[in-house]
Amino acid sequence: MPAEIRKTLLHVENTLIEGGKVAEQPLKMIAAIAVIRNPWAGRGFVDDLKPEIHDCAPGLGSLLTDMVLDAAGGGDKVEAYGKAAIVGVNGEVEHGSALIHTLRFGNFYREAVGAKSYLAFTNTRGPANASMQIPLMDKNDGGRRSHYLTIQLQVADAPAPDEIMIALGASIGGRPHHRIGDRYQDLKELGHDVDNPAAV
Repeated sequence: MPAEIRKTLLHVENTLIEGGKVAEQPLKMIAAIAVIRNPWAGRGFVDDLKPEIHDCAPGLGSLLTDMVLDAAGGGDKVEAYGKAAIVGVNGEVEHGSALIHTLRFGNFYREAVGAKSYLAFTNTRGPANASMQIPLMDKNDGGRRSHYLTIQLQVADAPAPDEIMIALGASIGGRPHHRIGDRYQDLKELGHDVDNPAAV
């Protein structure tokens, strides 16, 4: 069966002033959230999670991707992206991981925004009103520090103990007034290689 969705939410945040200074390019951050019944709830320990992954993940990936694109004005507008899950206290963190750490979920988003990099993520367990943190990174360049961002939000009545909150996040733009450079300058100064940044 497809995911049993209790509700969806769209979070849109626009930062116009940061550090007391007007942003030359305002930062827009978007989160699309689905609150679903945990498909493994009440079944004890389930060894094989694959049937529910195949049933639920594609529909959730498609739905949440469409919500983000509608708010962003198209996939080409999305510059940074990420994903998150919070499992209600009766479930396992593995249940949230099962739904977001599959190409059957993430590839809808990756393809829609033309991305190459992996989706930054968090997967946690918590009660209703738990803080959801959706980390973002540049969709094509993991070293672009201007787009290291985090969307933080809460849903007053979710997740219930037998629910999971699933989310996709996006940004249009990077941090206003970013001024710490990118990791490539550090690598150059340290004489380290991109593929072995700690030189170990």
